[in-house]
Amino acid sequence: MANAAYPLLLLTTLFWGGNAVAGKLAVGHISPFALTSLRWILAVLILLPFAWPRVKQDLPLIRKHAVTLFLLGTVGFTFFNASLYMALIHTAAINAAIEQAAIPMLVIVLNFLIFRTRVTWLQITGFLLSLLGVSLTASHGNLARLAQLDVNVGDFIMLIGVLVYALYTVFLRYKPAIHWQSTITVLAAAAFISSLPFLIWEIASGRFIAPDAKGWGIGVYTVLFPSIISQVFYIRGNELIGPNRAGLFINLVPIFGTLLSVVILGESFQLYHAAALALVFMGIGLAEYSGRKASQRTPSVRASLDGK
Repeated sequence: MANAAYPLLLLTTLFWGGNAVAGKLAVGHISPFALTSLRWILAVLILLPFAWPRVKQDLPLIRKHAVTLFLLGTVGFTFFNASLYMALIHTAAINAAIEQAAIPMLVIVLNFLIFRTRVTWLQITGFLLSLLGVSLTASHGNLARLAQLDVNVGDFIMLIGVLVYALYTVFLRYKPAIHWQSTITVLAAAAFISSLPFLIWEIASGRFIAPDAKGWGIGVYTVLFPSIISQVFYIRGNELIGPNRAGLFINLVPIFGTLLSVVILGESFQLYHAAALALVFMGIGLAEYSGRKASQRTPSVRASLDGK
């Protein structure tokens, strides 16, 4: 069953890489919170006709865990995507894509700090390599800028979004045992509701940009791929191999995001981007190898205990 998670998580990261490009293309065509609200209300409207029988069946559990589900939708869907779209006003899509590689290492750290989940030395080494890669990106190849706190505002906002999504991934363990169709529909509805105060603020502050034709097209893409398909795949991947190992695949977002940014947006690929990507892949390789070895040892231990 674990092998089934890999293609799901690969497609998830491809669509999320495209989300960074879509967010950059949206600048000037639809404002960040307008795109966030549009994304999730369209997702609800598309999902609900198909998911309603499951939602109705799961309604007792949904009501019982309403606060948990609302917080997961708010943190994982609203806060992260709003952070991404705001960041892309000020920084390149390549940077935003590479900085998302910090999510899996934060998942490992948060799981250890909050739940005391075991961490191996190889995972720690992978964490440090990924951290160095993300630091190179955030500092635009000059690590001395970090010591001076001289970081582009867009990169800073993106790193806040990275922390937010890591928290979402870690706390997915509290998701009630409801059907995946119910899960994605309820989380999307929570995301839309929680995005409304930010949309109202955006309108009141004069920052609102109504979507033009291009803005609507971007909205449709973000609904179908990053919002619906990838979220379903990511939730299922978490169920199959756990948050530590599933979170590591987010390190592939920089690759897809970088390639799409160069091809579609024509952004320049710098030497520090290459160095950052190399470090990120070394990190994911070490951490995934360690996680796979640990999962292989667990069944043998359980078998010996069952035999006693």
